Amino acid sequence: MSVPIPKGFLLTGVHCRIKADPRSPDLALIMSEAPAAAAGVYTRNLVRAAPVELDRSRTPSDRIRAVVVNAGNANACTGARGMDDARKMAELAAAVCGAAPDEALVMSTGIIGHYLPMDKIEQGIAAAAVKLGSKPTDLAAAARAIMTTDLVPKVAGRTLELAGRTVQIMGMAKGSGMIAPNMATMLGLVLTDAPLSPEAAQAMLRDAADVSFNCVSVDGHVSTNDTLLLLANGEAGGPAPTDADRAVFQKALDDVCVELARAIADDGEGATHLVTIDVAGCADRESARRIARSIADSPLVKTAIAGADPNWGRIVSAAGYAGVAFDPEAVGLKLNGFTLYDRGAPCDFEAQCVAESIRSNRETHVELNVGNGPGRTRFWTCDLTAEYVRINADYHT
Repeated sequence: MSVPIPKGFLLTGVHCRIKADPRSPDLALIMSEAPAAAAGVYTRNLVRAAPVELDRSRTPSDRIRAVVVNAGNANACTGARGMDDARKMAELAAAVCGAAPDEALVMSTGIIGHYLPMDKIEQGIAAAAVKLGSKPTDLAAAARAIMTTDLVPKVAGRTLELAGRTVQIMGMAKGSGMIAPNMATMLGLVLTDAPLSPEAAQAMLRDAADVSFNCVSVDGHVSTNDTLLLLANGEAGGPAPTDADRAVFQKALDDVCVELARAIADDGEGATHLVTIDVAGCADRESARRIARSIADSPLVKTAIAGADPNWGRIVSAAGYAGVAFDPEAVGLKLNGFTLYDRGAPCDFEAQCVAESIRSNRETHVELNVGNGPGRTRFWTCDLTAEYVRINADYHT
């Protein structure tokens, strides 16, 4: 974990016995030494977990000091008790960080429909409080503590100059299954020591999510718990960013979120391929994204890639039912650089060569052009394997 932690932030992860495996940390605590501007974007699923409702009510804010995250239990579909538990979790985290009860945010992930073991949560927060630090090992512990079926932790960072001062951005995320954000990520937290107002943080986070987490899908299932938070404590010093500096910061924030989103797709449950889908020639960007997502969510497309089958018909037909108007006679398709379909008709290609390009590489690239319009997008997904079925068939307590 060589990503620098922004100034004024401390974090760690501990095992508080929500997960059975004592080697798996399952509670992360993040503290800002100064009040931070906080912004959030959240799931649009009508069935929302208690932590989502709590954080939505508290962001944007200019006075957040702590974030506590647990894995192994989503605290979703848990009614009034779930809300009480989320508030208690925030209160406990705030207390160990010397903050007021409403100066903390909460995220949870894991099994739906189970009440939180609050005695274990309380003990875990107390244990985490004495371990808070800013070393690479502290970041690694926190990043692992938010994982569920993830195989690897997901961390990204950028260093930039604003007004002559060095600014750090660091993000971590979890996600492997139940991934189809419709407006955030599974769970994501971005920390920066840049001096941002809550309003600026909210606007920039929304834009960053739009080009990253809203462009990734593993299985088309919109979670009850999707949450992406941004905390900016201003500890790098200096004035609020000018328009020019804000553009520089936005680019770096976008890059961090894109790196995390790609990592989530690459770590999709049972995945053997990361798939990048570029769609161009649409009337607008949203039309391109609808087509890309239709392709990304198609089980037939995903299983074809798992089997190294260059079945262009599945990709073209998935674009056709996306609900976006285009001229079928103008459609062209490339797969890993090989032209399979052009101007609405199939092309001659060596199927074995294309199949081998899929089979021998972790990444697969789909390029679809549907016309001459300015709308384009990039989207990420993964293939669908028998291992995905096994993981989700067995995911219960």
